Amino acid sequence: MNRYFIYLAYNGENYNGWQIQPNAPSVQETIEKGLSTLLRIPTSIVGAGRTDAGVHARQMFAHFDTEDIENVHQLTFKLNRILPKDIVIYNILKVRNDAHARFDATSRLYRYYITTAKDPFLYHLKYKIHGELDVKMMNACTNILFDYEDFTSFSKLHTDVKTNNCKIMQAGWEQSGDDYIFTIKADRFLRNMVRSIVGTLLEAGRGKIDENGMREIIQAKDRGAAGTSVPGHALFLEEIEYNNDIFIIE
Repeated sequence: MNRYFIYLAYNGENYNGWQIQPNAPSVQETIEKGLSTLLRIPTSIVGAGRTDAGVHARQMFAHFDTEDIENVHQLTFKLNRILPKDIVIYNILKVRNDAHARFDATSRLYRYYITTAKDPFLYHLKYKIHGELDVKMMNACTNILFDYEDFTSFSKLHTDVKTNNCKIMQAGWEQSGDDYIFTIKADRFLRNMVRSIVGTLLEAGRGKIDENGMREIIQAKDRGAAGTSVPGHALFLEEIEYNNDIFIIE
């Protein structure tokens, strides 16, 4: 058996997240059905992460095992033909047999898009709010994140992870006209973590918390202390990084 990585992207609007769910459509299940049809054998895939319902991915990776594929470009073409229009396969790459789409990823980068303008074309990809935000205060509170590793306060309750520690490598807000864009990069993320961080930082932007308040929220290690999670439709998984050696086949 050989291992292959799928490089893909998707609009998550019509899916109940990446992971297979009972009685609800998922990105993983949709791709598995397509692969199984083309390879003529039940084929499961393992994703680099588990995006929530409605969340999008501009760059996503998954791996699967199968016999040697003679023409990966042809498989990519055929898979795109049978998949729905909101999922695209950019490439299928043969990798080392021990390469893992999830555990070998060294970082993930997300962006959240907020707007104060009414947009009839991109309303389903941005979170519309009312009133201006204090970007300086939001960035000041964002900088507090770098002082901590335990982000229990921003994690969905009752998850099966062994630790709530994450290493944040990049985080910050940018304003462009009516739009506010939050970027965050870390080695790993907890369930619902980005959306709850954004919701909390919006409280800072509205003058409801400051840097001390942000510290108190993180140190509480209590999801109830943080702000409300923002909707998933404006969140994008933008980039996943790996060490190049997983693509080197000996």
